[in-house]
Amino acid sequence: MTKQLKYAQMIKSEAKRLGFLSCGISKADFLEEEAPRLEKWLKNNMHGEMHYMENHFDKRLDPRKLVEGSKSVVSMLLNYYPENTQEDPEAPRISKYAYGTDYHFVIKDKLKQLLQFIQEEIGEVNGRAFVDSAPVLDKAWAAKSGLGWIGKNANLLSKQVGSFFFIAELVIDLDLVCDTPVTDHCGSCTACIDACPTQAIVEPYVVDGSKCISYFTIELKNEIPQDVRGKFDNWMFGCDVCQDVCPWNRFSKPHNEPLFNPHPDLLSMTKKDWEEITEDVFRKVFKKSAVKRTKFSGLKRNIDFLK
Repeated sequence: MTKQLKYAQMIKSEAKRLGFLSCGISKADFLEEEAPRLEKWLKNNMHGEMHYMENHFDKRLDPRKLVEGSKSVVSMLLNYYPENTQEDPEAPRISKYAYGTDYHFVIKDKLKQLLQFIQEEIGEVNGRAFVDSAPVLDKAWAAKSGLGWIGKNANLLSKQVGSFFFIAELVIDLDLVCDTPVTDHCGSCTACIDACPTQAIVEPYVVDGSKCISYFTIELKNEIPQDVRGKFDNWMFGCDVCQDVCPWNRFSKPHNEPLFNPHPDLLSMTKKDWEEITEDVFRKVFKKSAVKRTKFSGLKRNIDFLK
């Protein structure tokens, strides 16, 4: 067995031990196929007011510009599918990924442990951990390393576990045996395209970010445009529609990460509770949650928009 293969296997089994669903490896190289796609997407203003998407174009496409001397991208998936969802069918809805502790903290911690393991077991390896907070095309890397394919809703899909997972990566200067991409299994299915409440999936595999409910409820800082009123399907933070209807998600199993469990009060809040939410309740229920990104005023704006 070569060193590159032995190290790759060691890293994968440690990732599994840390609770990741799966781990795949690809060569740190220029993302040739993604370059024209990203350029076109930005040119068509599909990023709306997410101006940060325009920054670091070259870094987004080449991890060697992020980590000097990088050789491998180690991609990992972490399940967040909850055991239970909100109880009141009339209550404004919150995306499942935001039920528990903000994933950035949870995953960064696991990635640090993995990097430490690599350094202790293998030797001097330099690298950086990324959790969708830097110019890294997570889905492209995960697909390249065989963890799934990018579906018609532009999410990474896996035959084994669906799509309710976070993607993270370590970019390291260690040569490893790489995995191969898997084939696309969307077939002729258009469930996600047909179900999107705001028609944000403008063509198969292309999502206009500026039309997505997640964009309106999280990223957009100004007033939500009136022309989408009544189209939010009761979502107040994020949206799971294109994942909920995806046939591959019938294979989703509940996560086993205690930090992703919701605050005890969250799932039982009624429509009335949400409409009358105070800043104190917001702070208590979302103490460590990703929902804090919208701030109390943002969530209140979203809830009022649903009325």
